[in-house]
Amino acid sequence: MVRDGFFYALGLGVVAAALWYLNMPIALVALPVVLAAFFLWFFRDPNRTIPQAPGQIVSPGDGVVTEAEWIETVSGSRLRLSIFLNVFDVHVNRSPVGGVVKVCEFRKGEFMNAMKPESVLNNEQTLITIDAGGYEVSFKQIAGLLARRIVCNLKVGDRVERGQRIGLIKFGSRVDVLMPAAANLKVKTGARVKGGSTVLAVLPEQSLRDAPAVVA
Repeated sequence: MVRDGFFYALGLGVVAAALWYLNMPIALVALPVVLAAFFLWFFRDPNRTIPQAPGQIVSPGDGVVTEAEWIETVSGSRLRLSIFLNVFDVHVNRSPVGGVVKVCEFRKGEFMNAMKPESVLNNEQTLITIDAGGYEVSFKQIAGLLARRIVCNLKVGDRVERGQRIGLIKFGSRVDVLMPAAANLKVKTGARVKGGSTVLAVLPEQSLRDAPAVVA
């Protein structure tokens, strides 16, 4: 359970108690109680079994894969996956790979529907790039229409493990993952994935062998 859930639930519990003390109608008293239960459920943080095979890149969040394509960037070809999280999904985000945080950059922006392609450029977001030892994986926490706060607990220089909890996005959002073009895609558009446990792609053994050594 993310502690935010307790804070929201506690506040609503105080409201419900005040309404009950003032002899308000039971339906009115029940409303903050129901909302408190919802927040406790929304901020759930289930444990996940993290895959351990070399070269595996796991999903940074729960949701549905809405895009999976190879794109050209200034750094060359990359495989990009977009995952949409609705309000009923677990919103705790996890690191797709283990390594050292090279970039952690928050960008202010809009709060348009996260399903729109332009949201990846225009919406409020946090960009994280992880040096996994010879290759890099980047991912974005992107705010949505209802998501008004992005939480990221990382900073440049931090070492993370694959599947490690790194933050969350509140109330519906999107995460994008950018990985080496050589990665073998393991999910299809429309697939439902789980943060930390679903393997999105795997780097071939040859790519891992050819990766230059990284000196810590």
